[in-house]
Amino acid sequence: MTEAPKTNLVGLTKSAIEAYFVGLGAKAFHGRNVLKWIHKHGVIDFDAMTDVPQKLRDQLKQQAEIVVPKIALVQPARDGTTKWVLELADGQHIETVHIPEDNRDTICVSSQVGCALDCSFCSTAQQGFNRNLTTDEIIGQVWLATRELGRIPTNVVMMGMGEPLANIDNVVPAMDLMQEDLAYMISKARVTLSTSGIVPALNRLRDLSDVSLAVSLHAPDNELRDQLVPINRKYPLEQLIPACKNFISSDKRRKITWEYVMLDGVNDSISHAKALIRLLQGVPSKVNLIPFNPFPGSDYRTSPEERVEAFRQRLKRAGIIATTRKTRGEDIDAACGQLVGKVRDRSRRQFKRIPVVQEHVQ
Repeated sequence: MTEAPKTNLVGLTKSAIEAYFVGLGAKAFHGRNVLKWIHKHGVIDFDAMTDVPQKLRDQLKQQAEIVVPKIALVQPARDGTTKWVLELADGQHIETVHIPEDNRDTICVSSQVGCALDCSFCSTAQQGFNRNLTTDEIIGQVWLATRELGRIPTNVVMMGMGEPLANIDNVVPAMDLMQEDLAYMISKARVTLSTSGIVPALNRLRDLSDVSLAVSLHAPDNELRDQLVPINRKYPLEQLIPACKNFISSDKRRKITWEYVMLDGVNDSISHAKALIRLLQGVPSKVNLIPFNPFPGSDYRTSPEERVEAFRQRLKRAGIIATTRKTRGEDIDAACGQLVGKVRDRSRRQFKRIPVVQEHVQ
């Protein structure tokens, strides 16, 4: 007779872990205590949880576990950026990045192994897709970062491998744990989800979470965006823009961050800037211009700095907040488009090395 699999407590939210402990015949507060031990104190040994009764600890050792991804490789960069290559239980690899800046620590977190959205400028999408990450694998990245840094990060961005809204059922509980008072206590304004624009899931997210939103826009019209971000063919700008505006409608202080990778001769002209201004009219916005980092097999080139600055200034004159992202971690292949994971691509039945587009909010 096969033994029942153990429950990994790492991915359980407060309400879920309370229900789990009540199901064991224990009290809900025991679940809250264990949640605090795991996330706030980083304890993964049940015997070290001194305010949990010994009988209950013995029961947990039989029926539960505390498992996080393993660090396979640590790569520090000259600019202070750190890349962690993480090995999952099934042998897959993902990557998480720490970006220090002034008085904040930003952790860039992955949500999938690979990506299925096929954005033409993103090398992740060119390599294929294996699976969604589980909630414990997502929050486990924050757990590991907290332990490695010796402090809770100030910012988390869901901008690593994958499309978070394609894995909304696992991403939302993980983001809840990031904000949980018994865990990481990260402000909702400092947890950012980046999406390419899966509109039904975005509408659903509005009812589930009020984290900050970043949208991978990259083009000011449907014709060009269809080429760069193929999900646009299913959910065009006429659907995406109103959904984004609706997402922040309950709070006049909030803005959408629009991510716009600058591709030489493709989307970086002043006429593109003017079209972008028209598109975003009436939407509280911040535009994050991202210098493109070429990868093998790509025909795109990085826009010249002067053209990026002219684009930014045109947006600025129209009253739109616009910043140019600083490239970080380039010497360790941790900049946008350079991160490498190892994915067993289910769609192509072969092993791939994936440079991953990581889009960090500055």
